[in-house]
Amino acid sequence: MNTGKRNKRTLTWGMLALVLVMVLSACGNGNANTDKSSNDSGNTEGNAANGGQEAADNEQVRTVKHAMGTTDIKGTPQRVVVLTNEGTEAVLALGVKPVGAVKSWTGDPWYDHLKADMEGVTELGEEGQPNLELIAGLKPDLIIANKMRHEKIYETLKSIAPTVESETLRGEWKINFKLYAEALNKQAEGDELIAAFDKRIEDFKTKAGDKLKETVSVVRFMADKTRVYHTDTFSGIIFDQIGIARNPMTLNAKEQFVDEITKERLPEADADRLFYFTYDTGDGKANETEEAWTSDPLWTSLGAVKAGKAYKVDDAIWNTAGGIKAANLMLDELYDIYEVQQ
Repeated sequence: MNTGKRNKRTLTWGMLALVLVMVLSACGNGNANTDKSSNDSGNTEGNAANGGQEAADNEQVRTVKHAMGTTDIKGTPQRVVVLTNEGTEAVLALGVKPVGAVKSWTGDPWYDHLKADMEGVTELGEEGQPNLELIAGLKPDLIIANKMRHEKIYETLKSIAPTVESETLRGEWKINFKLYAEALNKQAEGDELIAAFDKRIEDFKTKAGDKLKETVSVVRFMADKTRVYHTDTFSGIIFDQIGIARNPMTLNAKEQFVDEITKERLPEADADRLFYFTYDTGDGKANETEEAWTSDPLWTSLGAVKAGKAYKVDDAIWNTAGGIKAANLMLDELYDIYEVQQ
Protein backbone atom coordinates (compact mmCIF):
# COMPACT_ATOMS: atom_id res chain seq x y z
CA MET A 1 0.00 0.00 0.00
CA ASN A 2 2.79 2.36 0.94
CA THR A 3 4.68 1.36 -2.18
CA GLY A 4 1.62 2.11 -4.34
CA LYS A 5 1.20 5.52 -2.81
CA ARG A 6 4.86 6.26 -3.36
CA ASN A 7 4.63 5.31 -7.04
CA LYS A 8 1.54 7.39 -7.47
CA ARG A 9 3.23 10.48 -5.93
CA THR A 10 6.30 9.95 -8.13
CA LEU A 11 4.13 9.78 -11.25
CA THR A 12 2.25 12.91 -10.20
CA TRP A 13 5.46 14.91 -9.60
CA GLY A 14 6.87 13.70 -12.91
CA MET A 15 3.83 14.92 -14.82
CA LEU A 16 3.97 18.28 -13.06
CA ALA A 17 7.66 18.66 -13.96
CA LEU A 18 6.92 17.86 -17.60
CA VAL A 19 4.15 20.44 -17.72
CA LEU A 20 6.45 23.03 -16.13
CA VAL A 21 9.16 22.39 -18.73
CA MET A 22 6.64 22.79 -21.55
CA VAL A 23 5.35 26.05 -20.07
CA LEU A 24 8.84 27.47 -19.63
CA SER A 25 9.77 26.41 -23.15
CA ALA A 26 6.71 28.11 -24.57
CA CYS A 27 7.51 31.26 -22.62
CA GLY A 28 11.07 31.19 -23.89
CA ASN A 29 9.93 30.85 -27.50
CA GLY A 30 7.45 33.60 -26.98
CA ASN A 31 10.17 35.89 -25.69
CA ALA A 32 12.41 35.01 -28.61
CA ASN A 33 9.67 35.76 -31.08
CA THR A 34 8.92 38.98 -29.27
CA ASP A 35 12.60 39.96 -29.40
CA LYS A 36 12.86 39.13 -33.10
CA SER A 37 9.70 41.07 -33.79
CA SER A 38 11.12 43.98 -31.84
CA ASN A 39 14.44 43.77 -33.75
CA ASP A 40 12.68 43.56 -37.10
CA SER A 41 10.61 46.56 -36.15
CA GLY A 42 13.77 48.42 -35.15
CA ASN A 43 15.50 47.55 -38.45
CA THR A 44 12.48 48.67 -40.41
CA GLU A 45 12.36 51.91 -38.51
CA GLY A 46 16.15 52.35 -38.94
CA ASN A 47 15.97 51.72 -42.68
CA ALA A 48 13.08 54.10 -42.99
CA ALA A 49 15.03 56.70 -41.01
CA ASN A 50 18.13 56.24 -43.20
CA GLY A 51 16.07 56.47 -46.35
CA GLY A 52 14.40 59.55 -45.01
CA GLN A 53 17.77 61.10 -44.18
CA GLU A 54 19.07 60.38 -47.68
CA ALA A 55 15.96 61.93 -49.19
CA ALA A 56 16.39 64.95 -46.93
CA ASP A 57 20.06 65.27 -47.95
CA ASN A 58 19.08 65.16 -51.62
CA GLU A 59 16.59 67.97 -51.05
CA GLN A 60 18.87 70.10 -48.88
CA VAL A 61 20.04 73.36 -50.45
CA ARG A 62 23.59 74.45 -49.63
CA THR A 63 25.01 77.92 -50.25
CA VAL A 64 28.57 77.83 -51.57
CA LYS A 65 30.74 80.96 -51.55
CA HIS A 66 33.14 81.34 -54.48
CA ALA A 67 35.01 83.89 -56.61
CA MET A 68 31.85 85.23 -58.27
CA GLY A 69 29.66 85.41 -55.18
CA THR A 70 27.45 82.65 -53.80
CA THR A 71 25.61 79.77 -55.43
CA ASP A 72 22.80 77.62 -54.07
CA ILE A 73 23.30 73.91 -54.81
CA LYS A 74 20.62 71.33 -54.14
CA GLY A 75 21.72 68.00 -52.69
CA THR A 76 24.61 66.08 -54.25
CA PRO A 77 25.18 66.96 -57.93
CA GLN A 78 25.02 64.00 -60.33
CA ARG A 79 25.64 65.63 -63.73
CA VAL A 80 28.79 67.72 -63.40
CA VAL A 81 30.46 69.80 -66.10
CA VAL A 82 34.09 70.89 -65.53
CA LEU A 83 35.73 73.76 -67.40
CA THR A 84 39.32 73.60 -66.11
CA ASN A 85 41.99 70.93 -66.29
CA GLU A 86 42.70 71.01 -62.56
CA GLY A 87 38.95 70.85 -61.92
CA THR A 88 38.73 67.64 -63.93
CA GLU A 89 41.47 66.12 -61.77
CA ALA A 90 39.61 67.19 -58.64
CA VAL A 91 36.23 65.68 -59.50
CA LEU A 92 37.82 62.41 -60.66
CA ALA A 93 39.79 62.15 -57.42
CA LEU A 94 36.53 62.65 -55.52
CA GLY A 95 34.93 59.75 -57.35
CA VAL A 96 32.82 61.81 -59.75
CA LYS A 97 32.96 61.18 -63.49
CA PRO A 98 31.90 64.40 -65.24
CA VAL A 99 29.36 64.33 -68.04
CA GLY A 100 31.44 66.92 -69.86
CA ALA A 101 34.86 68.57 -69.56
CA VAL A 102 37.16 70.87 -71.50
CA LYS A 103 39.96 69.01 -73.21
CA SER A 104 43.40 68.71 -71.73
CA TRP A 105 46.07 71.19 -72.82
CA THR A 106 47.93 68.29 -74.40
CA GLY A 107 46.59 64.86 -75.33
CA ASP A 108 43.79 63.70 -77.59
CA PRO A 109 41.68 64.90 -75.89
CA TRP A 110 42.80 63.92 -72.38
CA TYR A 111 46.14 63.68 -70.58
CA ASP A 112 47.60 60.19 -70.61
CA HIS A 113 47.21 59.85 -66.85
CA LEU A 114 43.46 60.62 -67.12
CA LYS A 115 42.43 58.73 -70.25
CA ALA A 116 41.23 55.59 -68.50
CA ASP A 117 38.93 57.61 -66.22
CA MET A 118 37.50 59.85 -68.95
CA GLU A 119 36.04 57.31 -71.36
CA GLY A 120 32.63 58.48 -72.56
CA VAL A 121 32.99 62.04 -71.23
CA THR A 122 31.88 64.73 -73.69
CA GLU A 123 34.74 67.01 -74.73
CA LEU A 124 33.66 70.67 -74.50
CA GLY A 125 36.42 72.49 -76.37
CA GLU A 126 39.24 74.63 -75.00
CA GLU A 127 39.52 75.73 -71.38
CA GLY A 128 39.56 79.37 -72.49
CA GLN A 129 36.58 79.02 -74.83
CA PRO A 130 34.22 76.17 -73.86
CA ASN A 131 31.29 75.26 -76.10
CA LEU A 132 28.23 76.73 -74.37
CA GLU A 133 25.76 74.94 -76.62
CA LEU A 134 27.25 71.56 -75.75
CA ILE A 135 27.24 72.45 -72.06
CA ALA A 136 23.54 73.34 -72.12
CA GLY A 137 22.74 70.14 -74.03
CA LEU A 138 24.25 68.02 -71.27
CA LYS A 139 21.70 69.39 -68.76
CA PRO A 140 24.20 69.62 -65.89
CA ASP A 141 23.19 70.18 -62.27
CA LEU A 142 26.59 71.77 -61.48
CA ILE A 143 29.21 73.64 -63.50
CA ILE A 144 32.74 74.04 -62.13
CA ALA A 145 34.63 76.94 -63.71
CA ASN A 146 37.33 79.55 -62.96
CA LYS A 147 37.23 83.33 -62.76
CA MET A 148 40.48 83.80 -64.70
CA ARG A 149 39.05 81.84 -67.61
CA HIS A 150 35.28 82.28 -67.40
CA GLU A 151 34.38 85.52 -65.65
CA LYS A 152 32.89 86.96 -68.84
CA ILE A 153 30.58 84.00 -69.42
CA TYR A 154 29.57 83.49 -65.78
CA GLU A 155 26.07 84.88 -66.25
CA THR A 156 25.48 82.53 -69.17
CA LEU A 157 26.87 79.55 -67.29
CA LYS A 158 24.73 80.13 -64.21
CA SER A 159 21.64 80.43 -66.40
CA ILE A 160 22.34 76.85 -67.52
CA ALA A 161 23.06 75.36 -64.08
CA PRO A 162 24.39 76.34 -60.64
CA THR A 163 27.98 77.47 -61.27
CA VAL A 164 30.95 77.72 -58.94
CA GLU A 165 34.12 79.56 -60.00
CA SER A 166 37.51 79.34 -58.30
CA GLU A 167 39.62 82.50 -58.09
CA THR A 168 42.89 81.61 -59.78
CA LEU A 169 44.74 78.79 -61.51
CA ARG A 170 48.21 79.65 -60.28
CA GLY A 171 49.90 77.57 -57.65
CA GLU A 172 47.47 77.03 -54.79
CA TRP A 173 45.60 74.03 -56.17
CA LYS A 174 44.48 72.92 -52.70
CA ILE A 175 42.24 75.98 -52.29
CA ASN A 176 40.43 75.17 -55.52
CA PHE A 177 40.19 71.50 -54.63
CA LYS A 178 38.46 72.27 -51.32
CA LEU A 179 35.97 74.56 -53.09
CA TYR A 180 35.11 71.87 -55.62
CA ALA A 181 34.70 69.27 -52.87
CA GLU A 182 32.26 71.57 -51.09
CA ALA A 183 30.29 72.17 -54.30
CA LEU A 184 30.08 68.40 -54.88
CA ASN A 185 28.90 67.83 -51.29
CA LYS A 186 32.03 65.77 -50.66
CA GLN A 187 33.86 67.85 -48.08
CA ALA A 188 34.78 64.88 -45.90
CA GLU A 189 36.23 62.94 -48.82
CA GLY A 190 38.13 66.03 -49.94
CA ASP A 191 39.63 66.58 -46.51
CA GLU A 192 40.75 62.94 -46.40
CA LEU A 193 42.50 63.22 -49.77
CA ILE A 194 44.33 66.41 -48.78
CA ALA A 195 45.35 64.87 -45.46
CA ALA A 196 46.68 61.79 -47.27
CA PHE A 197 48.74 63.99 -49.63
CA ASP A 198 50.12 66.04 -46.74
CA LYS A 199 51.08 62.84 -44.95
CA ARG A 200 53.05 61.72 -48.02
CA ILE A 201 54.81 65.09 -48.10
CA GLU A 202 55.88 64.69 -44.47
CA ASP A 203 57.08 61.16 -45.18
CA PHE A 204 59.18 62.38 -48.10
CA LYS A 205 60.63 65.26 -46.06
CA THR A 206 61.66 62.93 -43.26
CA LYS A 207 63.28 60.38 -45.54
CA ALA A 208 64.98 62.86 -47.91
CA GLY A 209 66.75 64.61 -45.03
CA ASP A 210 69.72 66.74 -46.08
CA LYS A 211 68.96 66.18 -49.77
CA LEU A 212 66.34 68.90 -49.39
CA LYS A 213 69.17 71.42 -48.97
CA GLU A 214 70.23 70.85 -52.58
CA THR A 215 68.94 73.71 -54.75
CA VAL A 216 66.54 73.08 -57.63
CA SER A 217 65.35 74.99 -60.68
CA VAL A 218 62.60 74.31 -63.21
CA VAL A 219 62.94 74.97 -66.95
CA ARG A 220 60.14 74.71 -69.51
CA PHE A 221 60.65 74.53 -73.28
CA MET A 222 57.90 75.91 -75.50
CA ALA A 223 57.51 76.87 -79.15
CA ASP A 224 60.23 79.47 -79.78
CA LYS A 225 60.71 80.34 -76.09
CA THR A 226 62.12 78.97 -72.86
CA ARG A 227 60.97 79.75 -69.35
CA VAL A 228 62.36 79.37 -65.85
CA TYR A 229 59.58 78.79 -63.33
CA HIS A 230 59.54 80.49 -59.93
CA THR A 231 57.97 79.53 -56.61
CA ASP A 232 54.40 80.65 -57.41
CA THR A 233 53.71 77.77 -59.78
CA PHE A 234 52.26 74.27 -59.44
CA SER A 235 55.61 72.55 -58.99
CA GLY A 236 56.96 75.51 -57.00
CA ILE A 237 54.16 75.30 -54.42
CA ILE A 238 54.88 71.61 -53.90
CA PHE A 239 58.62 72.29 -53.56
CA ASP A 240 57.81 74.92 -50.94
CA GLN A 241 55.60 72.54 -48.97
CA ILE A 242 58.38 69.95 -48.98
CA GLY A 243 61.01 72.55 -48.07
CA ILE A 244 63.28 72.02 -51.08
CA ALA A 245 65.82 74.81 -51.56
CA ARG A 246 65.55 76.99 -54.68
CA ASN A 247 68.31 78.58 -56.72
CA PRO A 248 68.84 82.38 -56.43
CA MET A 249 67.22 83.16 -59.78
CA THR A 250 63.83 81.81 -58.76
CA LEU A 251 63.99 83.09 -55.18
CA ASN A 252 64.75 86.66 -56.20
CA ALA A 253 61.89 86.91 -58.70
CA LYS A 254 58.94 88.50 -56.86
CA GLU A 255 57.00 90.31 -59.56
CA GLN A 256 56.25 87.43 -61.92
CA PHE A 257 55.87 83.68 -61.80
CA VAL A 258 58.28 82.94 -64.70
CA ASP A 259 61.32 84.38 -66.47
CA GLU A 260 61.57 84.01 -70.24
CA ILE A 261 65.27 83.66 -70.91
CA THR A 262 67.72 83.60 -73.75
CA LYS A 263 70.40 80.91 -73.99
CA GLU A 264 72.93 83.37 -72.61
CA ARG A 265 71.04 83.36 -69.30
CA LEU A 266 71.12 79.59 -68.92
CA PRO A 267 73.87 79.71 -66.26
CA GLU A 268 71.39 81.62 -64.02
CA ALA A 269 69.08 78.62 -64.17
CA ASP A 270 71.73 76.20 -62.93
CA ALA A 271 71.16 74.41 -59.61
CA ASP A 272 72.16 71.24 -57.78
CA ARG A 273 69.17 69.56 -59.45
CA LEU A 274 67.48 70.84 -62.60
CA PHE A 275 64.04 69.69 -63.76
CA TYR A 276 62.88 70.42 -67.29
CA PHE A 277 59.74 69.68 -69.28
CA THR A 278 58.42 70.49 -72.74
CA TYR A 279 55.01 71.86 -73.69
CA ASP A 280 54.46 70.51 -77.19
CA THR A 281 50.96 70.80 -78.64
CA GLY A 282 51.56 68.40 -81.52
CA ASP A 283 53.29 70.59 -84.10
CA GLY A 284 56.77 69.63 -82.86
CA LYS A 285 57.94 73.21 -82.34
CA ALA A 286 58.48 72.92 -78.59
CA ASN A 287 60.38 69.68 -79.10
CA GLU A 288 62.61 71.55 -81.56
CA THR A 289 63.28 74.19 -78.87
CA GLU A 290 64.21 71.49 -76.37
CA GLU A 291 66.59 69.83 -78.84
CA ALA A 292 68.26 73.13 -79.74
CA TRP A 293 68.78 74.13 -76.12
CA THR A 294 69.81 70.81 -74.58
CA SER A 295 72.42 70.26 -77.32
CA ASP A 296 73.93 73.71 -76.83
CA PRO A 297 77.34 73.94 -75.06
CA LEU A 298 75.84 76.36 -72.53
CA TRP A 299 73.41 73.63 -71.45
CA THR A 300 75.90 70.80 -71.41
CA SER A 301 78.26 72.92 -69.30
CA LEU A 302 75.68 73.42 -66.51
CA GLY A 303 76.69 71.91 -63.19
CA ALA A 304 73.45 69.91 -62.87
CA VAL A 305 73.87 68.47 -66.37
CA LYS A 306 77.50 67.49 -65.81
CA ALA A 307 76.59 65.87 -62.49
CA GLY A 308 73.81 63.81 -64.12
CA LYS A 309 71.16 65.67 -62.13
CA ALA A 310 69.18 67.28 -64.95
CA TYR A 311 65.88 65.40 -65.17
CA LYS A 312 63.35 65.48 -67.99
CA VAL A 313 59.89 65.19 -66.48
CA ASP A 314 56.32 65.26 -67.82
CA ASP A 315 54.88 68.71 -68.57
CA ALA A 316 51.30 67.66 -67.81
CA ILE A 317 52.15 66.24 -64.39
CA TRP A 318 54.63 68.95 -63.34
CA ASN A 319 52.73 71.95 -64.68
CA THR A 320 49.66 71.95 -66.92
CA ALA A 321 47.31 69.43 -65.28
CA GLY A 322 47.59 71.33 -62.02
CA GLY A 323 45.44 69.08 -59.81
CA ILE A 324 45.56 66.53 -57.03
CA LYS A 325 46.22 63.53 -59.28
CA ALA A 326 49.19 65.30 -60.88
CA ALA A 327 50.44 66.38 -57.44
CA ASN A 328 50.58 62.78 -56.26
CA LEU A 329 52.22 61.63 -59.50
CA MET A 330 54.82 64.39 -59.21
CA LEU A 331 55.55 63.24 -55.66
CA ASP A 332 55.94 59.66 -56.96
CA GLU A 333 58.61 60.93 -59.35
CA LEU A 334 60.39 62.86 -56.61
CA TYR A 335 60.60 59.69 -54.50
CA ASP A 336 62.35 58.00 -57.44
CA ILE A 337 64.61 60.92 -58.36
CA TYR A 338 65.78 61.49 -54.80
CA GLU A 339 66.12 57.73 -54.29
CA VAL A 340 63.73 57.75 -51.36
CA GLN A 341 61.75 54.61 -50.52
CA GLN A 342 57.95 55.05 -50.48
